[in-house]
Amino acid sequence: MNNSDIFVGLDIGTTSIKVIIAEFVKNQLNIIGYGNTGAAGLNRGVIVDIDQVVASVKDAVKQAEQRANIDISDVTVGIPANMLQIEQCHGMIAVSEEDGSAKEITEDDVRKVTQAALVKNLPPERTVIDVIPDEFTVDGFDGIKDPRGMVGVRMEMQGVMYTGPKTILHNTKKCVERAGLNVSDIVVAPIALSQVALNDGEQDFGAIVVDLGGGKTTAAVVHDHKLKYTYLDQEGGDYVTRDISVVLNTSIENAEMLKRNYGYAMSSLASDEESFPVQVVGRQEPEKVTEEYLSEIIEARLRQIFEKLASALEQINAFQLPGGVVLTGGMAALPGVAELAEEIFQVQVKVYIPQEINLRIPSFTQVIGLVEYATKQSEIDLIVKQTLGSARSRRKKMPSQQNGNSQPEQKPVTKPKKNNHPNEQKKSQKSSEEGFGYKLKHMFDNFFD
Repeated sequence: MNNSDIFVGLDIGTTSIKVIIAEFVKNQLNIIGYGNTGAAGLNRGVIVDIDQVVASVKDAVKQAEQRANIDISDVTVGIPANMLQIEQCHGMIAVSEEDGSAKEITEDDVRKVTQAALVKNLPPERTVIDVIPDEFTVDGFDGIKDPRGMVGVRMEMQGVMYTGPKTILHNTKKCVERAGLNVSDIVVAPIALSQVALNDGEQDFGAIVVDLGGGKTTAAVVHDHKLKYTYLDQEGGDYVTRDISVVLNTSIENAEMLKRNYGYAMSSLASDEESFPVQVVGRQEPEKVTEEYLSEIIEARLRQIFEKLASALEQINAFQLPGGVVLTGGMAALPGVAELAEEIFQVQVKVYIPQEINLRIPSFTQVIGLVEYATKQSEIDLIVKQTLGSARSRRKKMPSQQNGNSQPEQKPVTKPKKNNHPNEQKKSQKSSEEGFGYKLKHMFDNFFD
């Protein structure tokens, strides 16, 4: 059974499905079990065959449970950034007594102002995936992170709303439930990724995280500890493998093995003398191929992916952020990938590799980020998420009715706050700074206007 100190992350990727079981003890996250299995039933990060995905999820969960020697029931699931839209939301309610006098703000009031912020006309095919509160305002006093216990007449909430295709959310939840699990939390994948791939300064002043996945490549711009922009390219590591297979006339399995064992992202770093045998379709004897020739095939596709990312990111001036670019994901393990990206992006580039024992490969970054994210949420974050979950349930049961200010049926969240969010540091000092640093820090202030 799960307990309050156990967190489980589930990453449903195009080429693999990963599960992490971790315990949170003395402000330290310890991974006690993990599972990793090949994925089937997904195309470019989107579920296309529920039965196949369910079988893969069960397999990965079983592996993790056996390693951790624990049965799990609740999981935090990542949602891909496909067709993700990011916008600000605002809600305002009266919290005064019947006679108009001020009253103490409670959790119910936080739920009500969240519901007010969720009132938005969305197309029928889209839904709210997540809402992250930025600040609360009580009777004109802003910058409040937790208004509970304060006295006021009027309360407002400013936050960031993430919306996406209803199909992706529904199919993901359906797969998890059919695998015998309960979805305890839903997280936009790039947000979870940034929790571990970026340090506090990079999240604060701004950086770009590029997830080089098997089925797709995702770039995310993080600034002021918030996800501000995402770009998704439908080409990933699978395309590199297919290129190798076609050019060398070998099977997909052989091409993947060659990529992992002999490939370089930048051909100038590979040897033109070192060669290896390649089993060619229709021939009994293998052919000799040099590292340089293989790497030229790999570089051609990666260069195309990076150039498309560069074009999209240049349009929003993202390369002006001081944090540069951080690469992670399965393809980030290729030697020379940082050098190639740096040549194209013309900014500082580094590769993030998790440091957890047995998981020191970039492909595990996202699932580790899911459990990290789960441990760092404050009580207010959890109340807002619970309200969002209740709102989804009501819309599903009563689509023709408005949410209004009705209270959710679930009980208040009482989970203890485990970590202070780094965004709660002094903002007044930063707002008084001037010059180039100030402009970079606030370059996205009007991003949603």
